[in-house]
Amino acid sequence: MKKLMILGGSRYAIPVIEIAHKLGAYAITADYLPDNIAHKHSDQYVNVSIIEKDSVLKVAKELQIDGIVSFACDPGVTTAAYVAEKMGLPFQCSYESASILQDKGLFRQFLTDNGFNVPHAKSYSDKKAPLKDVDFFNWPVIVKPVDSAGSKGVTKVNSPDGLEAAIETALKSSIGGHFIIEDFLTFDGYHSSADPFTVDGKLCFTSYSDQLFDKEADNPYTPAQIIWPSSMKQAHQDYLTSEIQRLMHLLKMKTGIYNIESCVGVDGKPYIMEVSPRGGGCKIAELQRFAYGIDLIECEVRAALGMPLLEIKQTNCDGCWCEFVIHAARGQSGIFKKMVIDDEIKSKHVKVVDMTVKDGDMVHPFTGANMSLGDMFLRFDSREELNEVMSRSHEWLKIELE
Repeated sequence: MKKLMILGGSRYAIPVIEIAHKLGAYAITADYLPDNIAHKHSDQYVNVSIIEKDSVLKVAKELQIDGIVSFACDPGVTTAAYVAEKMGLPFQCSYESASILQDKGLFRQFLTDNGFNVPHAKSYSDKKAPLKDVDFFNWPVIVKPVDSAGSKGVTKVNSPDGLEAAIETALKSSIGGHFIIEDFLTFDGYHSSADPFTVDGKLCFTSYSDQLFDKEADNPYTPAQIIWPSSMKQAHQDYLTSEIQRLMHLLKMKTGIYNIESCVGVDGKPYIMEVSPRGGGCKIAELQRFAYGIDLIECEVRAALGMPLLEIKQTNCDGCWCEFVIHAARGQSGIFKKMVIDDEIKSKHVKVVDMTVKDGDMVHPFTGANMSLGDMFLRFDSREELNEVMSRSHEWLKIELE
């Protein structure tokens, strides 16, 4: 029986475990939080910090694993690449390439060095150093950790006097104590977050989305809705696909899933913002399975275990889909009682509801993806219908707290 090690124990790992079991594999979950939900579904749990790559390698060798993934778990990606490289296991890329992709500072420098469109950026470890560089940037700027995901620790700063507080916020969410400051890009349209797949470094499936933010949320830079297909101009999508393929070639990527964030600026330039060799959070690959009919999670597990892949080909989106991140309203906190969805919306559009909270749990303000209350998949026949219904979500969806 093949053994798959899954770094991280969040709910996003559960579909990976289910696919591993479907394929007759033994699923091992690993992190330092034994109460994480995914550990209740795996065959074995290992208590080890997933950012300690040599500790994970030691355990992986002892357990004689056949594959390793860090699905929707950003902190474990470089560790997974490291373990795979040391043990000769399949992975999307080398440890060196993963290290570049997972560090926003290194990634921005790599993009700059290779002629990609990239925002004006600079990374730091000394929190006082940027105060001497205020003339280097075009204000406003975004300050964020180089090594976090889910919009944690991200702040928009309009002028230099807000820089120190934003740096402190970024450092609180940084694993390695590094942060990056870059020009704030004003989007032409929407930011995109989607999960493509490569086979032997070639993009075989690509999608783009419209990522919408809740401007009224406690953190207005945390995604609240992700919509497929994207409204991005086809010419921009084609340009990004070509540039992403060029990036895959430069980094000598192999076979697997990625979470890729991109956008088009008001300057008319398409930008690759982030590329991570893992499945995305917010259940992106699961929604894409509904919308595009491609099971990239099963393909990822098969690739990690060295098994034959399912057929992967470019398909069209069936209708219009929205991944809605269920969250508390601005300033709302308390004890969760229940969620109420209007019956008509529920019967006509809602396809999946996956709650992370239950009766009696504490609900916190929506400051990052980790503070979501769950996810909802909705399908519509047109973008106009989707826009109309989702614009009044506060009417048909109620979160009741005590």
